[in-house]
Amino acid sequence: MRLLSLLALCCFPALVHAQVEPKARVDANGFLSHAVASEYQGDGAEIKVLLPDRLDKDKRYPVIYVLPVEAKNGSQYGSGLAEIKKHDLHNKFGVICVMPIFSHLPWFGDHPNDAKIRQETYLLKVVLPFIEKHYPASMIRWLLGFSKSGWGAFSLLLRHPDVFAKAVAWDAPVMMAKPNKYGMDGIFGTQENFEKYQIAKLLESRAKTLGKEPRLLLLGYASFREHHVEAHKLMDRLEIAHAYRDEKTTPHTWHSGWVADGVKWLATGQ
Repeated sequence: MRLLSLLALCCFPALVHAQVEPKARVDANGFLSHAVASEYQGDGAEIKVLLPDRLDKDKRYPVIYVLPVEAKNGSQYGSGLAEIKKHDLHNKFGVICVMPIFSHLPWFGDHPNDAKIRQETYLLKVVLPFIEKHYPASMIRWLLGFSKSGWGAFSLLLRHPDVFAKAVAWDAPVMMAKPNKYGMDGIFGTQENFEKYQIAKLLESRAKTLGKEPRLLLLGYASFREHHVEAHKLMDRLEIAHAYRDEKTTPHTWHSGWVADGVKWLATGQ
């Protein structure tokens, strides 16, 4: 607890592309929360952190980036961090869990024209450096998401396989070919920009460079089974090592029972 307090209260220098609140507040759910003012985001950006209860001062911990599906602190679909805390997964697997909060609907890409909607850049240049400088984080970075954030988990790993080690997507529209649904157009802006993030294209381009061990898990579905089946077939055709579970779980929320399996796979491969 003392180490946690020191981490939370230390006066951190401003990052190059952002000012992060130097003193973490503890929010209503018990998470450490840092307000962020960044050139890459509008109002409402934050970084929320869930630490293991006991930290070894000589140890660095893997980090799970729990990717949100709503802007700001929307909670229509629950909370990934709350689900992890409820099942004590941060302690069971010895991981730091981080949820970056975005000012706009998160699709984890950069808008081609609007400088305040640069979600990928915000994550890479603000969130990751802040966490790795001020918390006992190792360089092992995992991604966990569903729906929009399942898309984001796969897209981020495929675009940055040297940055992220593994990604889990549950019930995600991973085979979208146009930014014409679910608020995509407001984030990607144009078809040309969207195609830089399109998962099918990224799988094609990264097929020979992802290695022999599975780094991607399609965990199961509630609404988007056809996307998962199609992506699974594509990865098989491309001979991309991956894990696949064709199991239906409802409802389409963080709290429908899939998070524990996703965290377990990230931490153990099982």
